[in-house]
This record gives sequence, structure tokens and C-alpha cells, in this order.
Amino acid sequence: MGHGHSHNHHNSKGRNLLISIVLNISITVAQVIGGILSGSLALLSDALHNFSDVISLIISFVANKLAKQKASVKRTFGYKRAEILAAFINASTLVIVAVLLIFEAIKRFKNPEEIESNLVIWLSFIAILGNGFSVLLLKKSANDNMNMKSAYLHLLTDMMASVAVLVGGLLMKFYQVYWVDSALTLAIAIYLIIMGWDLLKSSTKVLMLFTPEDLQIDNIIKDIQNFDKIKNVHHLHIWQLNEEEIHLEAHIDFNEDIKLSEFDIVLNKIEELIHHKYNINHVNIQPEYSKRDSKSVIVQD
Repeated sequence: MGHGHSHNHHNSKGRNLLISIVLNISITVAQVIGGILSGSLALLSDALHNFSDVISLIISFVANKLAKQKASVKRTFGYKRAEILAAFINASTLVIVAVLLIFEAIKRFKNPEEIESNLVIWLSFIAILGNGFSVLLLKKSANDNMNMKSAYLHLLTDMMASVAVLVGGLLMKFYQVYWVDSALTLAIAIYLIIMGWDLLKSSTKVLMLFTPEDLQIDNIIKDIQNFDKIKNVHHLHIWQLNEEEIHLEAHIDFNEDIKLSEFDIVLNKIEELIHHKYNINHVNIQPEYSKRDSKSVIVQD
């Protein structure tokens, strides 16, 4: 029953991403044409960001499909990291696009140009509707999936950018304040960097096999060493494979030369404790007795 629910959830994620891709391609084409005709940098920058949305959504869509692929002899983990990699790429593009926009905004500040505000107003309004619908489609999935969150952030920031462009278009139409186009571009870029940087850090930590921040290694070791016959826990590694799986491997030194059947009993207790208390769902323990090796908790193998 649970598997069926997960399968349907994966299918809905893929469908929602596909709808968002089609919407954003349409918006991007309209904004590029409108930006060239009106001379609005904010509209063109919004189109550039929208184009990055299209790329990020395609990457997220492909990663979502790959993540469902089964493990094989050559890929023993399957493509479980595909969505984390997609989140890393998408977060990187958010930051890169933002830096490019900052340079363009500074150039336009020095040489402000008159802009056809009516076209800017209508196109930004259409973009708000399109991106707003896409944001609603991906909102639920973004809560528990880095890949979907990266796609969601691209769309959310683009919707906000379109709101900023709309406000700018109204100010230009009624007050002829043309420098606001560059100011809004700069504000959009700064916001993109703030949003993208956090996701970039999170995805990098997973890809680099860092210990999840909410897990305290000292506490885990103490809990394991409280079991009878366990003398020492060392060579410990904890990493996150993806958003559903956290792995732990360690060497355990026993006080006695116990039987394999006794070790299985201890192992079951460790697995149950680690899973329920720390949400670690893959445990790999190497039992040892009087083995001469480093007893340090952290050893770089």
C-alpha cells in the first residue's frame, strides 16, 4: 500500500514538472520578444531567469525519472543521488544568473534608457499568473525533496521577479522613473543569491558525504556502547545517500569472542535503536575481537 502511494507521488511530481516546463517555455519566449520590443532590461532579465527555470525544470524532471530506476550490478545504488545532483546544479545556476544580472543592472544604471512600459506591465502580469500556477503545483513536493525544492525556488523567485517588474512598469508608466528598472533587477539578483546559496550548501554537504547536521556522533556512540559486551565503537561513518536514506557504518570491538548468532541479536538491537532514535535506516557493522587496528572514532580510510 505504501509503495503504491509513493509510486503515485512520483508520477504526480513528474506530471507537475512537465506542466511547469511547458508554461515556462511559453513565458520565456513572450518575455524575450517583449523585452526586445520595449527595451526593458528587467523584462529581459526576467526572461533570462525564466529560461534558467526551464533548464532547471528539465534537469529536475530527468532526475525525477532517473531516481525511479532500479539498482543494477554496475549501479548498486541505482540513481538515488540524481535528485541531489539536480538540486546542486539548479542552485548553482540560481547564483550564476544572479551575478550576471548584477553586472547588467550596474551597466544600465550608468546609461538608463526609455522603456515601453505598457508591454512590460502586460507581459509581467502574464508571467505572474503562469509562474504562480507552477509554484502551486510544486509547493507540496518541495517540502521533503531537494530536487523539487530547487525547481520550486526557481519558480518562486521568478514569480517575485515578475511582481517586481510589474511594479517597475507601473512606476515607469505613471512617473517616468526609468532607473527603477535597474534597481529592481539588482534587488531580484540579490534575492536569488540568498535563496540559491542555502540550497547549494545543503546539496553540497550531501554530495560530499558530510554527517547530517542534526545527528550528534558522540550521542550515537554512547548509545551503541551501552549494549552488553561492546567495548568500543570506531571507524564510524555517517552519510546521507538522498533525502530518504541515511547510512551508518562502524567497527565494533567486543569484550568477548561471541558467536555469530549472539552478534545477530546485538545487531538487531543496534539497528532498532539507531532507526527509531536517529532515523538512520541503513546500518553496516563490522564486529571485531582483539583486532589490532586504530580505535579512533573517525579514521580516514
